[in-house]
This record gives sequence, structure tokens and C-alpha cells, in this order.
Amino acid sequence: MSNKNITPFYDPSLSYDENCKTGPFGGFADGEIYKNKGEPTHDFLGQKVYLPFGIPAGPIPNANFCEGGFQKGFDIIMYKTVRTRSHPCNAFPNIVPVKIDGKNLTLEQASAGLIMGEKFEDPIAITNSFGVPSIPPEEWIPDMRKAVKCAGKGQVLVATYLGTPGNGEDAFIQDWVDGAKMIRETGAPIVELDLSCPNEGKSSLLCHDTERVVKIVHAIQPIFKSSNIPVLIKLSYFSSDKKLKDFIEKVAPYVAGFNAINTIAGDVRKADGSQALPGKGRLISGVCGAPIKWAGIDMVQRMAKIRKESQSKFIIIGTGGVTTPSDYKEYIEAGADAVMSATGAMWNTDLAKQIKQEIL
Repeated sequence: MSNKNITPFYDPSLSYDENCKTGPFGGFADGEIYKNKGEPTHDFLGQKVYLPFGIPAGPIPNANFCEGGFQKGFDIIMYKTVRTRSHPCNAFPNIVPVKIDGKNLTLEQASAGLIMGEKFEDPIAITNSFGVPSIPPEEWIPDMRKAVKCAGKGQVLVATYLGTPGNGEDAFIQDWVDGAKMIRETGAPIVELDLSCPNEGKSSLLCHDTERVVKIVHAIQPIFKSSNIPVLIKLSYFSSDKKLKDFIEKVAPYVAGFNAINTIAGDVRKADGSQALPGKGRLISGVCGAPIKWAGIDMVQRMAKIRKESQSKFIIIGTGGVTTPSDYKEYIEAGADAVMSATGAMWNTDLAKQIKQEIL
């Protein structure tokens, strides 16, 4: 890597459980704490932050990782997605490098299939496949409470969760409601609904199942509204302008904002043609890192256009491919109100510091 922190804070060579028990690593464990100056002036859904920049749900699995991120100057930390019940992680490995031809991972390239790389290198490009694991609520609720308290002055924790399917759609929606009640117990001031993972939607991604999402946000809204907790929606990429506009117009009345994107899905194989990640249903996995920045920027620009045309007030969070301060600026210029970095931050724990040195 070109940055000095070449040890990622989440170690891909270890299992998910090993990371949770012994992590974080790299810069998140070096004891150095970034000191903000002055007063936080940026408003993020009612919370004052020094800079609307942070780490999205995914690589931050518990309070120890949250604390490491806050100490490194990431002012918005999203706790890894949780469920109302225990759910296992996919088999190891969960993160491997991916070879990308050219600067951008196009949808055509992803559709044609990708080859696993031999090592992690700049520009960082990986695929990850965890299966949205979750420890049971009796464990994550107190840990999330601890994570909320790890936020320092000018910082905020966002709780992220998703529903788990049961016997039919009514049971599925009820699980989202049950999860909302559990999240409310943690004291998290902001919540995000993870709709961007390949799981419960009729069209593979739940965020592409507009009608079902409307039912979910309508059902959970009273729980969070009564506690004055803003709700965010995590999205994947929409190739259709019409579907994106329809989704936002129908969902925006119930939420405070949208976060895009998660990953770009594609078949990932080894050089010999075998499946890169072991296990049933894991040939397709989400690719993230520098090559997907174009998709995140594109979604932000399109959402900003919809917001302007509809005179709406929802906020936009730009995520995907942020590895340098210039990437942060590009997202802000595209219309984002806040910016997130997962893969970039994982390998460069000084990223928040570098952006603040340029911006602030």
C-alpha cells in the first residue's frame, strides 16, 4: 500500500470470530489518538460532528473496533449490522483481493466474472462475503451501548440492523419491528436499515424490492419516531433512474436519508476457475474498494438531482471507493452531505486525519 499503515484494522488472514475476539489491529491498536481542534460545526441529523466522515456498517463488528475508529478521528461510526437472533458467519476466508482490469469495475465486468488476486495492493480492491453474521441480542445490545459511549465530542455512533425472514412476509416485517425495539434499548441516536445485502428481496437485493421496503419503513417508523431517532436507508447500486426515483419518492417520507453504495456483486473465481470463496451460494460476492467509486459518485449525483427536483430534505451519504482526501471532496461536490469509507479506511487508518488536515 502507498499509505504508511499497511496493516488493516480488520485482519483478513483471521476468521471473523478471531477478529472480534482479538481485534482491532494496525493503527486502531497503536494507542495514538487524533486530537480535534475547536468546536464541531457540521450537523449530521441533529448531531454536531467535526467532519461528516466515517466508516459504514461492515468492518466495525464491536465496541472495541468502534473505539479505535473514534480515536483515529472517524467522527461517524456505523456498528456492523445486527439481527434479532444469532446468525453464523460464512466460512473463512471472508475477504480476498480481486483483480480489476482498468480503473473502474464496470457492471459488464462484474457480470462477466472476476478473478481473485494474489495479494492486497494499491489501488485496493477486495471482495467480501460474511453473510451478515450476528451475535445474539443479549450480547450485542450491551456491546452497542458501550460503543455509543465510545463516541467523543463531535462524534456519533449509528446502529445498523436488518430483519431475518420467518414464516411469510408478515413474520419478516415483524422481525424488523422487533429489531427496532432492541436497537432503541442501546441509546444509539441514529439508526440505519441495511437493505443492500443479497438477502430477503424478491429481486435478490431488498433495496430493489420497493413495495416490501415501504411496508418495513412504515412499520418501524412509529418506534423510532417516538424516540426521536432518525432513520437511514443503506442502498446498493440502481442502474435504472426510473426505479431509483420511484424508490426514493415512496420511501423518503418515512426516513431521514439514504446511504449509497454497498458493493458491486459479481462471480469471483480463482485463476484455475474454481470458486474463490468456499461454500454454497458464495460464488457471487460483493466487490468493494477503489474500483467502485464511480458507482457511489453516480448514485449520489442522481439522488441529489431527485432531491432537488422534488424539493425534499433527505440527506445523502456517499460510500464506495473512498481511499484519499480527494475522493472525499469528490463525493461532497457530487452532492453528498456525509461520506463513508470501509475498505479504504481499513487499510489506511490515518484517512480521517489526512482528510481533516486538508479540509479543516
